[in-house]
Amino acid sequence: MSAQTETTPTGKPDTVSTPPPTRRRRPTGAQIAGSFVRYLLLTVAAVLFLIPFYLIVRNGLATDQEITSPDWTLFPQQIQWGNFAELFTDKAVNILGGLKISAIVAVLQTAGMLLLSSLAGYGLARIPYKHANKIFYATLVTLMIPAAVTFIPTFLIVSQFRWVNTLQGIIVPTLFSGFTTFLFRQYFLNFPKELEESARVDGLGWFRAYWTIVVPNSLAFFSAIAVITFINSWNAFLWPLVIGQDSSMWTVQVGLSTLMTAQTINLHELFLAAAVAIAPLVLVFLFLQRYLVQGVAETGLKG
Repeated sequence: MSAQTETTPTGKPDTVSTPPPTRRRRPTGAQIAGSFVRYLLLTVAAVLFLIPFYLIVRNGLATDQEITSPDWTLFPQQIQWGNFAELFTDKAVNILGGLKISAIVAVLQTAGMLLLSSLAGYGLARIPYKHANKIFYATLVTLMIPAAVTFIPTFLIVSQFRWVNTLQGIIVPTLFSGFTTFLFRQYFLNFPKELEESARVDGLGWFRAYWTIVVPNSLAFFSAIAVITFINSWNAFLWPLVIGQDSSMWTVQVGLSTLMTAQTINLHELFLAAAVAIAPLVLVFLFLQRYLVQGVAETGLKG
């Protein structure tokens, strides 16, 4: 330990000890081997994860003969860029219309889910009400009911409203989720009460405190729920298939199913359409992936 001499205000020297500089330890052979094994396993897992995406793009830009040929090649002998024109001009499947319907349904369902479930979760977590726990337990009970049990009653209600083959028929029944409400409640239970108390002192009501204080300070968690909801809504198939009985109301997932029938299977167009349908999800995930990890960590499910 080295010593450094300084002069005090009285003129007397004062000795100040400074800690010795820290030396970075070199990693041992076991640590280097462990890091190598971890990175090797991560690389192998990443390659296995990307193989399906590679196959979709590769087959989408090939001919049907190359897709079914026993002589496999890493890339098509000649990339068929004309498959894009064939896909978007196919009168049997309106892929652009399907993308539009899917985007409208996914955006509106995500916005509605965030609003309704967050309000319900905030009310259960913060607003004092003697029956709040009973309502919360009733919400949890709905998670134990299989979706197949409520499918037909929901369809009958939608048909009574004359919402079959309409956007509201696809969107409205899926605007609320008991599980999403549970996640919001868990998050709001851990939200700092001091911020809300300051808003209450300023005379804000429950809703204004929620809208002006809680929501702006919870954007990471809202973004995580939005990503999950958007992906689930975009990939939904059975309910949009039943409600959207006309081709003008088909989502992109329903449109994909028409490329594979009992009579014909248009392989290259099917693969290319799958790649086009996946592209929006990949973009959403790339832009919001950091919020997804952060939001899940903030749910409070860890205990």
